[in-house]
Amino acid sequence: MKTRLTCPCGTVITGADEDELVELTQQHLAAEHPGMEYGRDEILFIAT
Repeated sequence: MKTRLTCPCGTVITGADEDELVELTQQHLAAEHPGMEYGRDEILFIAT
């Protein structure tokens, strides 16, 4: 299970599970990188 992602901007996002990681990553993108949208599969592909 992947629960950690490091955004290219340097922000580290950690979720309790993959669902939470995807949700937190999408929230980060919306707040910090408007216009950049990634789906679940794309987020989990770059997560660790």
